[in-house]
Amino acid sequence: MTEVPDPEVVELATKIFDLARRGQTEALVAYVDAGVPANLTNDRGDSLVMLAAYHGHSEAVRALLDRGAEADRVNDRGQTPLAGAVFKGEADVIKVLLEGGADPSAGTPSAVDTARMFGRTELLELFGEH
Repeated sequence: MTEVPDPEVVELATKIFDLARRGQTEALVAYVDAGVPANLTNDRGDSLVMLAAYHGHSEAVRALLDRGAEADRVNDRGQTPLAGAVFKGEADVIKVLLEGGADPSAGTPSAVDTARMFGRTELLELFGEH
């Protein structure tokens, strides 16, 4: 017997995930500061950090990491926010994630694997520094 989620909770969670996607940092962190888990994930295992990172919102990523979100939290497909940022070419997000402790070798494919796949040698050098 599966429990049916409360529609109001689903609506609120959807709103919070959209804030991460759109990079609306102030509103997003207001929810986290009010008690929403910094590591909240959607039905595909994408965390708020993953969504903000993938959509290029470095300030939202930084704010979430500052509030305890995991830099390397993998989604249901084994992907990390850092690998997503490498895939999208989001240099500022990559920097913030590395500063926040992200491991370039975590996940499948890892950020290192993704950088190799796309010939991003400058990122491979950057990862070597961390």
